[in-house]
Amino acid sequence: MSERHSARQILTLVTDPGTFTELPHPASAAKPDGPLGWAGYDASRGRAAERTGEEESVACGTARVEGIRAVLIAFEFGFLGGSLGERTGDRLEAAYSHARAHRLPVVPLIATGGSRMQEGMLALSQLQRVARQSALTREAGLAQIAVLRDPTTGGGWATLGGGADVVLALPGAQVGFAGSRVRPPAADPAAYTAESQVAVGSADEVVDPAGLKRVLGAWLRLLTSPSADAPPPPRALGTAGLPATGWHAVRHARAPERPRAQAYLDAFFTRRRDISGDRCGGRDPEGMLCGFGERDGRTVAYAAQTGAATRPAGYRTAARLIRLADRLGIPVLTLVDTPGAANDAEAERQGAGAAIAEVFGAVAAARVPLTTLVMGEGGSGGALALAAPGNTWATPDSYFSVIAPELAAAILKRPEAEVEATADQLMIRPQDLVELGVVRGIVHPAQP
Repeated sequence: MSERHSARQILTLVTDPGTFTELPHPASAAKPDGPLGWAGYDASRGRAAERTGEEESVACGTARVEGIRAVLIAFEFGFLGGSLGERTGDRLEAAYSHARAHRLPVVPLIATGGSRMQEGMLALSQLQRVARQSALTREAGLAQIAVLRDPTTGGGWATLGGGADVVLALPGAQVGFAGSRVRPPAADPAAYTAESQVAVGSADEVVDPAGLKRVLGAWLRLLTSPSADAPPPPRALGTAGLPATGWHAVRHARAPERPRAQAYLDAFFTRRRDISGDRCGGRDPEGMLCGFGERDGRTVAYAAQTGAATRPAGYRTAARLIRLADRLGIPVLTLVDTPGAANDAEAERQGAGAAIAEVFGAVAAARVPLTTLVMGEGGSGGALALAAPGNTWATPDSYFSVIAPELAAAILKRPEAEVEATADQLMIRPQDLVELGVVRGIVHPAQP
């Protein structure tokens, strides 16, 4: 179990000293014992208020986090389990409305057991109000960064938590739609943890309380400081010489010592943070790196293939990244390096075709500038999906092909001895790609 902080404690932990200002509480006419007339409800609320010092299960206000202004929504679990009722909904709606009116990102600091039983369906319907406020804020191009505390269950997880753009979580926090008192008795409790949600791509990062302010501040800065221009293609990090033949291009791109995505990202950005997972139960850390980085003081998003066959979760994560960047007005850099999409039976069961289609669609619909660098293998549609139309570049140690030369020869029923000649026929060298108009140009290593 994670250490539990009160609403005021978590606000003190993440905000710059003296900057938190609570928003005015919306006026609401309370009926005796609530809308259902639930006997003893008023007394329960009174005891909760006396115990916590709060009048409701959320405290909402504005503050600075590492210098970045934001609207913060801090749940108080000690107030009726941080549950949502009508008055909670009033406060949440007011907080989101304030964020849109003042163009501020929203940070829900969640610790809730779900909807308030004493208010019945009127409490559950608050989730629709919350979802609408979140959707309106998303449409307004404002970032939402959730912090999952212990516990984050029920509708709070299914709206404010799971619906956020970036999801951070405290170590050991209970996170799941089903709380501990309602899940099946035989259920594995490890599945309902922050760590498990990161492992299946439903949350991005587990952060220790001591580092939460720094990490939250970094995310707020990245998501509110977009670059105004298309990112330049990164300089090449590998060999400078152009390949003499198509097969030489393939060999250079497949060389084990060739620099990969990690090296390119480290050289291009001052600092960066990864998002993790496709929000559909999958991750592809071996095949795709996605996130946001700082370059020249401004933010650029990135989706980078790592040289492995890209799995469906990797494509869905890239599509998530591109759509989020587009909504926030952040330009995108993509790095192409894959022999192709994973084509094993499990990849097909995971929806490889639909996942690649998501990326093609996200790239096609993007309104922000996109830049692509082919810096390794460009294998078929699994590579092309990430390529920016009209703004794709290549390194000398790369190739881009409709299909791998070996597979092309096999399809054409050619003997193995003709693979190299087939590579030449495909015109896959960087200089061939420039001649064909597929890439804009070749980037070379920086001069020593």
